[in-house]
Amino acid sequence: MKLNIKIPSSLNEITLRQYKRFLKIQESEKNTRFLNAKMIEIFCGLSLKDVMLLKVSDAEEISNILTELFEGKPSLVTKFKIGKVEYGFQPQLDDMSLGEYIDLDTFIGDWENMEKAMGVLYRPIILKLKGKYNIEEYKVGTEENLLDMPMDAVLSSIFFFWNLGLDLSTTMMNYLEGGEVEALMQEQTSQKNGDGTKVSLDSLKEILQDLKISLN
Repeated sequence: MKLNIKIPSSLNEITLRQYKRFLKIQESEKNTRFLNAKMIEIFCGLSLKDVMLLKVSDAEEISNILTELFEGKPSLVTKFKIGKVEYGFQPQLDDMSLGEYIDLDTFIGDWENMEKAMGVLYRPIILKLKGKYNIEEYKVGTEENLLDMPMDAVLSSIFFFWNLGLDLSTTMMNYLEGGEVEALMQEQTSQKNGDGTKVSLDSLKEILQDLKISLN
């Protein structure tokens, strides 16, 4: 049987929804071959029945391609689209309210609720002018839409804070005095991948635990 398989070529072709689904399986499944089969099923949009028809060598090659997508340090994604709606990364971090700080602190280390952290960082763009933009005010309860955001945006925003060693209660307010993060974004996105920055599917949860931002 010949299968037409669309293998993602970058993280922007994998959604947060898919990744969360895979993580749940990864937490409990210890059989590597079956886990690879589920990876192919979820990220390539196949049925598990069809995945099981693949040659072992082909399945291994595909799973290696998928795993390699998560190895490396993604540049900060400042804009992306979900359907016709364009989302933008929070352009003025020190304008965030206490409620936003608390929600970001609470959920950025929790994959089960990662879309809630992303809802603080990314919101629909309401105005664009001369390369700059404004985003909607923060609204609790709208984050479910972000389950369909691309994983390059998710991981790049996590790395953005991780690279800064950011403590929202002190470092951010001092470092971003004046409210502009554009220069910092450019600095982050221009950095090349380096040694020690590779992130595998197995280590992302550990990194997030180390990343945990505190308001205390």
